[in-house]
Amino acid sequence: MSDQGEQQEQDQRQLPPGGPALGRLLQDLASEMHLLGHGFAAAGGLHTTDVQALLAIMRAAPDPAASGVLDAAGGITPGRLGEELGLSSGAVTAVLDRLERAGHIRRRRDAADRRLVLVHHLPGAGRMAAEWFAPVAHRTETVRAEFTPAELAAVARFLGRITGELADLRRAR
Repeated sequence: MSDQGEQQEQDQRQLPPGGPALGRLLQDLASEMHLLGHGFAAAGGLHTTDVQALLAIMRAAPDPAASGVLDAAGGITPGRLGEELGLSSGAVTAVLDRLERAGHIRRRRDAADRRLVLVHHLPGAGRMAAEWFAPVAHRTETVRAEFTPAELAAVARFLGRITGELADLRRAR
């Protein structure tokens, strides 16, 4: 465990889990995730906005295990991507152009409604992200194993709720 991780663990034992202490822990987590994202962007020759777009595109992809089809419809429209990221249509076009040139995504017309353009990630983008974030997943699993299922359920409920509230706040501004 890093010195910073040990210090945070000591701080957590000394401070109550609410109020400013919890806020500080959330800020620290957000900062570390942001810095990891910057590192991923730099390693892949991407802008940080490109990484956010790529992750949103990957989240919109269908789960091949659930559908049994590796190339099921899925995808995300450029308009929806812009809404999710808070970008103008021109900015979305620029991001998608960069991602397409880099070989991470493809755009194609929806088979059912040819007016719709859907954006899909290519397998190489998923592999690149999986390789970069494998150590993150490993450390997450190591920490997760220290908690009971009930504790994890509470953490997941909290994180889901706070993420939803902050997304609502961002969209309302």
